Amino acid sequence: MALTLAEAVTQLGDKASARRRSAARRLGTLADGSAGPDLLDALRRETEVRRSWETQYEMVMALGACGYRPAVEFLAGLARQPTEDDAVHLALGDAITRLRSPAEGVSAPLAWCLEQGDPSLTDGALRAVAGFGGVPDASTVDRILDLLDPLDPYDGLRYWAAVAAANWPGARVRAFLESCAAGPRADVAEAAGASLEGRRPDS
Repeated sequence: MALTLAEAVTQLGDKASARRRSAARRLGTLADGSAGPDLLDALRRETEVRRSWETQYEMVMALGACGYRPAVEFLAGLARQPTEDDAVHLALGDAITRLRSPAEGVSAPLAWCLEQGDPSLTDGALRAVAGFGGVPDASTVDRILDLLDPLDPYDGLRYWAAVAAANWPGARVRAFLESCAAGPRADVAEAAGASLEGRRPDS
């Protein structure tokens, strides 16, 4: 049986990383804000554990899913730290964008992630925007496209932008999507084609 909220919170303190990871994933699925303080405490402990990037990833994503905004400052601090664990920074970009957007709008966290100069953070931010259908302001869209347009057509950073841009207005956005749809990378081309048709990929 699936863990209850209380059981998952308790399991965040388990000695086994796999069980802590499973608990965090369950709390992300439940998306109950009351789990936020315990998740944040667990993540603080987890960052002191070597080679635990998978568990950190799930905890960060769960904080975003739970909408626990007090975690933003700590997550931003983690995002500023250099790391070889790109997946964690992807999760940080996603969670920070989800947590900041309801109060600040989507453009502010997107711009912050862009300013860090970390492709993984930007990728995560774009994934979050694609997930909830956010529409950045025109200047932020231009900053995103200034980053993406020069990239190699095989660069995976184009994928979530191609999904997210389905709702973005402007001729430059359409030109970006048309370029991606005609490009050599199948997943990016499919995502861009779907956005041009006003639908999500595989729908």
